[in-house]
Amino acid sequence: MLEIILVFIITFLIPFSGNAEQSGKQPLQLLLISGKNNHDWQKTSPLFKQILEESGYFKVDITERPDTLKVVDLKNYSAIASNWNAFPASNRQWGVVAEKAIVSFVKEGGGFVLFHAASAANYDWPEFQEMVGATWGKNTHHGKIAPFEVKISNHKHPITKGMADFTTTDELWVDLEQKSGNQILCVALAPTSNKGHDREEPVALCRKMEKGRVFYLVLGHDVAAMQNSGWKTLMLRGAEWAATGKVSIPIPEE
Repeated sequence: MLEIILVFIITFLIPFSGNAEQSGKQPLQLLLISGKNNHDWQKTSPLFKQILEESGYFKVDITERPDTLKVVDLKNYSAIASNWNAFPASNRQWGVVAEKAIVSFVKEGGGFVLFHAASAANYDWPEFQEMVGATWGKNTHHGKIAPFEVKISNHKHPITKGMADFTTTDELWVDLEQKSGNQILCVALAPTSNKGHDREEPVALCRKMEKGRVFYLVLGHDVAAMQNSGWKTLMLRGAEWAATGKVSIPIPEE
């Protein structure tokens, strides 16, 4: 009976954990920028940290003062993530020192990860816009939060290789403003019945910035959306790819 209970715990309650630790690898160090957002960052940032750390692959620190960052502050991290914006303000607010440190970090091989509204920031900072690759633009909009299917559109990329389509309930952005050079990984159909154009919209993408890698998961409006298994799988694998250029995190059977 005890063996059955242990099998249940390992199989169903810990779908992502242990692999990095069991292989002897040290967790990847990631810095999350938080502290301001037109969404509920007080709940989503702690959940982001929890999801990544419970996988066993990451150790996440959080800063609510991106304006204080310097090159020396980033030297021990493999990736930076952002859950920050000042929307509807569009001006850059991190300061020249932090801007140069972050851009240098990515160009020299670091990763940059963002989700949902974190792209709606620093509109007058050209290098940030080029780095993130997509943002909430003049024509971008969304309908009501509703269930929809996320389709894996790129089955060859390490992040999505082996993943199956999945259903989520989230806020689906329509007419995302994009830069050239994006690799679209996942899409979702936005129907006219919910302010869409009856066409597929990108919901996960990645790109390169010199030696660095960027992963943007457009989904993740709130904690409910972030608890979706497909969302967690994309974020974990996307963050690992951004940090290392490779993906070893397994896809859960669910």
